[in-house]
Amino acid sequence: MSNISELSKDLGHRVIICAGTGCVANGSLEVYKAFQDEMTKAGIHLIDTPDHRTPLDGDQQGLHLTKSGCQGFCQMGPLVTILPQNILYCKVQAVDVPEIVAETLVKGNILEKYLYLDKSTGKHCHGTDDIPFYTRQKRTVLANCGLIDPESLPEYLKENGYDAARKAFCDMTPAEVCKQMLESGLRGRGGGGFPTGRKWEMARIQPGPKKFVICNGDEGDPGAFMDRSLMEGNPHCVIEGLMIAARAIGADEGYFYVRTEYPLAVKRLRKAVEDAMAKGILGKNIFGTEHCLTLHVMEGAGAFVCGEETALIASIEGKRGMPTPKPPFPAQSGLWGKPTIINNVETLATVPLVIRDGVAAFRADGTEQAPGTKTFALTGHVLNTGLIEVPMGTTLRHVVESVGGGVTHDNGDPGGTFKAVQIGGPSGGCLTAEMLDTPLDYESLRKVGAMVGSGGLVVMNDHTCMVRIAHFFMQFTQNESCGKCVLCREGTKQMLALLDDIIEGNATAETLTLLEDLAHAVSVGSLCALGKTAPSPVLSTLKYFRDEYEAHVFHKTCPAKQCKNLLKPTIDAKKCVGCGACARKCPVGAISGERKKPHVINEALCIKCGACAEACKFNAVI
Repeated sequence: MSNISELSKDLGHRVIICAGTGCVANGSLEVYKAFQDEMTKAGIHLIDTPDHRTPLDGDQQGLHLTKSGCQGFCQMGPLVTILPQNILYCKVQAVDVPEIVAETLVKGNILEKYLYLDKSTGKHCHGTDDIPFYTRQKRTVLANCGLIDPESLPEYLKENGYDAARKAFCDMTPAEVCKQMLESGLRGRGGGGFPTGRKWEMARIQPGPKKFVICNGDEGDPGAFMDRSLMEGNPHCVIEGLMIAARAIGADEGYFYVRTEYPLAVKRLRKAVEDAMAKGILGKNIFGTEHCLTLHVMEGAGAFVCGEETALIASIEGKRGMPTPKPPFPAQSGLWGKPTIINNVETLATVPLVIRDGVAAFRADGTEQAPGTKTFALTGHVLNTGLIEVPMGTTLRHVVESVGGGVTHDNGDPGGTFKAVQIGGPSGGCLTAEMLDTPLDYESLRKVGAMVGSGGLVVMNDHTCMVRIAHFFMQFTQNESCGKCVLCREGTKQMLALLDDIIEGNATAETLTLLEDLAHAVSVGSLCALGKTAPSPVLSTLKYFRDEYEAHVFHKTCPAKQCKNLLKPTIDAKKCVGCGACARKCPVGAISGERKKPHVINEALCIKCGACAEACKFNAVI
């Protein structure tokens, strides 16, 4: 399903260092510097001018050395791609670079020890053409993220960049742009799935000369990094999408609202805006027309509630980020009372593909009701974690078992047992093993009580306590509640207290009844989507894993053995070898026994800290 190799053919001879946030944190900038030094020492003609913008059709006897955005295979970073051979080296550190330069760049030898090892076949994979993680995807929106230099406008232009914006401004009317978006069936990728063309048309028909467009880059779901990676890896495609949106509704001003925790995305977006302004792509007389567009990059303080449209608008206006009732909708009265459309990063990055390639090409992927592809952040107990993209309607099983490589044990080894996946972040719900064949699209997920959301996928194995998962997400949403609604402010606080009682062994049958009733009340009575969906993880785990809740409440046990207050550790006499490691680690002296004979735990003294289980190398503490 991958189309990466086709795109890489146009990039010439080059070494690409992944410089997404994950790889940077693992030392990829040091790897980049090491390549500069070692290539120079080896006498390689290094095509790397101070502005990193040597034309791609220049001296092909040399090698381009560039950085890219996130290449997707996050757990294998830092990643180094070598073209045109399409070699992908994994987990490269600065100390490895001299060998790579000497053997691969100078002699042309492939070093197997840096290649990805496919554990299912035992074979080393040379590059994206044969790594299952890539071949089982369909990367369209993400196609250029791991290839082109995100800080190079010439590279984006060479990949047909801004052709769609030029077409929208020079060859199409606003009504025609909206019509094409409606026909494409593109739906918002930020969670709600509202038809993009319908939103734009609503703003287009509003009277008045002043309108705004806003890119919502306030991605805040735990474990989600799709929008961040797009802004870091291909900021110009997001700018181009916002330009087309401005053309569609007649706006002359727009904002990128990006959470301040994304400094690299902010930096690259600002540079991309500045470069586009200097080139005349933004500003006055766009593409020789009378149209003008000014774009600003604004940092949000990181409040999760500002992902909601009206709260985001309030934040831009300098007010406290709190939602307001709708209608009026932002398309009618938004930023400073003017018609405003707000789309998330992935939606806008998809827009140029629709305008450039046409409706039929876009609808070739996905389903009738949800065409196109969707990016997901795949994390948790899964072999291949990272940033992925698959057609809408792809099954959860394909994502977890095929792209993700299957479920892992707690130590990361393959062969774990699937228990659940949390989809849609704190606003979403849990899917069980019986739902692995559920298509990942808006309608299918809604039927089982979940949602696509922004695209976070957290895979959990059978050692996961679902009550604690619900507690984690409830704690997150309770902390992020803006406090405007009593039901959200106080309801989530009380739900969290009830979950505390359950995992601490203080709950009764009344606790479960009260938790469920309160969850429904918060869902119905809250003003914005944060409050309305905050109970979703609780309600979905209550529905599909009620037996776990009942074990906590009625039997005072945690089936997954994760809740310390409910642990009743015992020592399996058949497994215990009498090494004494558990007794030495016990902080209260609750374990006794003779050397080389089974030990026992005094439950009266035991404080259930779990130190004995961690110390035992024979899994004798159960």
